[in-house]
Formats: sequence, C-alpha cells, structure tokens
Amino acid sequence: MNRIATILLFIVGSIVAASAWLFAQSPRQTAAVIGITAAEIETVLKYSGTEGAGTDRQIRVVDLGAYQLGVGVLHRGPTRAGAPIAAISHSQVTEVFYILSGSGVLVTSGAVANEQPFPPQTEFVRLAVGPSTGGTFTGGDRRKVAPGDVIVVPAGVPHGFDDITDHLDYLSVRPDTAKLLPAGYVHPALRK
Repeated sequence: MNRIATILLFIVGSIVAASAWLFAQSPRQTAAVIGITAAEIETVLKYSGTEGAGTDRQIRVVDLGAYQLGVGVLHRGPTRAGAPIAAISHSQVTEVFYILSGSGVLVTSGAVANEQPFPPQTEFVRLAVGPSTGGTFTGGDRRKVAPGDVIVVPAGVPHGFDDITDHLDYLSVRPDTAKLLPAGYVHPALRK
C-alpha cells in the first residue's frame, strides 16, 4: 500500500498544485488541502451500507472555486468470456483512472448499440459522473490495464471493461468544470 499511497499523493498533489495556480489568479479565493488516505480508500471499498455501495463509490467532491473535483474508487468483479461489454459515456465529466489492483482490458471508443441515458436520480449520476448514457459495445479499442497504469477518459468517450479474471480496483479522479457533482460530498463510511 505504500507505493499506492505515494502515487495517490502525487496525483492529488498535482491536482492541488494546478488548483493553487488557478486560485493565485484570484487572490480573494482560498481552498483547504484535502487528503484521502489509503486506509480511507480501503474503508470505502469495503463499505456495505446503502448509499455509496455500488461499483462506483465517490469518496469526496471538493469545491475548488472555478470547478469541483470528485475522487472515487471502483471495484469490478470478473467478467464472463464472450459476454456483451457494457459501455458508458459521461457527457460532461472527464475521468482519470489509476489502477490499484487486479487487471483487465479497458475498451474505449467504437460503436455503442442500444445507447440510453441513465436516469438523473441514479446515485452514480448524482454523486459521481453527471449525465451519462449506457449501452453495449459493438467494437472499440482494447488495452490491457494493470496496477500503476493511469488512463485519461475524456468526457463523451464510451468506455467499459472486459477480460477481468478476478477483480479490478481503481481510483477515478473527476474534474467537474460544470459543477454538476455535489460540492462537499463525503462518502458515508467517512462521515464523522
């Protein structure tokens, strides 16, 4: 976990540094530094309550003035060989994935069949990714992912996973320039 914590701190530090530059442009704004520990990530992954217990578990949403930043952790179990590959696309929120453990194949782009919008009241739409659509891939680019990999999925790009033999756990850092996500959100497992 030390390597993961170091890389997580690097990613969060980079985002905070970029945010500090933005805030330097407007001296009246200030922002607190927010940390998310490896232990908190594990707590959220193991959480079994009702809110925030799905595949996509938003850890925090931080208001940074000009935009908000969501940080979540996702757990995916094994996929079935030959099964249709689910595709999802977020219309306004970009995601940066950092693979924590497990492996699989990330499928991106390509055609999506039966694409439908997710209802706006869906928990992961409200808390994690904003307006999104889902369907089934009929093609797409495939790339293997493993611990330590970082992937940037721009808003509007369909993505999904295949060939997960055991599990895949990954962080998702989400810049929210449209301020769609609930500022100040903290996962229920971490609320005090």
